[in-house]
Amino acid sequence: MTGTTTPAPGPSASSGLRSVERALALLDAVTDAPGPVSAKALARQVECSLSTAYHLLGALTARGHLARTAEGYVPGPRVPALHRSFQRHLRPAPGVIEMLHRLRGAASAEAYYTVYRGGVITVVDSTAPVTDTAAPFVPGPEIRAHATAHGKALLAELPRPVRRRYLAEHGMARFTDRTITAADRFEAELARVRGQGFAVSLGEADPAYTCLAVSLPGPRPDGTVHALSVSLATEDFRRRRGDVRAAVARAAADAL
Repeated sequence: MTGTTTPAPGPSASSGLRSVERALALLDAVTDAPGPVSAKALARQVECSLSTAYHLLGALTARGHLARTAEGYVPGPRVPALHRSFQRHLRPAPGVIEMLHRLRGAASAEAYYTVYRGGVITVVDSTAPVTDTAAPFVPGPEIRAHATAHGKALLAELPRPVRRRYLAEHGMARFTDRTITAADRFEAELARVRGQGFAVSLGEADPAYTCLAVSLPGPRPDGTVHALSVSLATEDFRRRRGDVRAAVARAAADAL
């Protein structure tokens, strides 16, 4: 019996893959921009011709992932549905949105719901207004997990090999002079988190903010871990540390 081999991708397959990558790069560029972006600016950013950019932007707009305005391209009407689907597949704790708003009121601080799944940590939702550009955390992938309280709370719950793989893939960049960037020191920090039942990031991701987090029961059968957290100005946290910690603990207990 003669074995078979998979043929290498031909020119058309390579071209198709390149188009997909460029389309996703355009979508990411619009998502990350502070406002509408012109096709010319997007073409420069993803390093493609203007005609290619218009072709791909047209397809993304037709499917509702982007919208074209007089000022440029913006996220489209399909985006909220994608976010709702993402939340639904995470199987969050019942009433998590209401819980976040209660936590915000009790702690007098913005509240966040964060999840580890499949090697990625994501801020799923928060009480911070979407127009608040000064908020230290926004829904989306968390690239500063080792420097945040919610990142520490989630990583502390993972098996050590999984945690080490996560840190190897994402790194431990320094964001402030308080950021922990040494692996052994970070492991000691996570041991402290497990011992005391909560995590604190005192100006480690942003010098002006401190966050406190607790993990919810997990990991779940699908390997996900969930956490609640709050963030507030560091000086405010120093004054109200005990009250803030109690508010987050009560919110986590209500989620059980």
